[in-house]
Amino acid sequence: MSDRGGIPLSVVVSAANRNDHLTFEAVVDAVEPVAGPVGRPRRRPRKLHADKGYDYATCRKVLRRRGIIARIARRGIESATRLGRHRYVVERTLEWVSRFRRLARRYERKAVHFLGFTQLACAVICYRRAVKLDLLTHDNPK
Repeated sequence: MSDRGGIPLSVVVSAANRNDHLTFEAVVDAVEPVAGPVGRPRRRPRKLHADKGYDYATCRKVLRRRGIIARIARRGIESATRLGRHRYVVERTLEWVSRFRRLARRYERKAVHFLGFTQLACAVICYRRAVKLDLLTHDNPK
């Protein structure tokens, strides 16, 4: 799961031939709280965009129980082109993760090791974005 800017929010590793909608609830629950300027940290996103692969009643119920607005394209009714701009962000994030050579070709036998390297890659991506946007306070002369 990534945010609107392509920053990875959560990573879940599953079996190779398992449908994505079966791990949907684990991905949504894996999002860490994000602290805002004032008040309680926000635990979940307001709305979630997903492609037709998540068009199942169980996915919509998961989001409804958590108070998240579902923006999921319906199979056979809506075209996938409307969600293309939102899907592009996720595909770009996956491309950033796959640039790490160890993740492009899986060398680890254990899923826990692969998950650790994937989370490390996501942390590096977040750090690079923070440097690019000049969000780090130790380099800021202010």
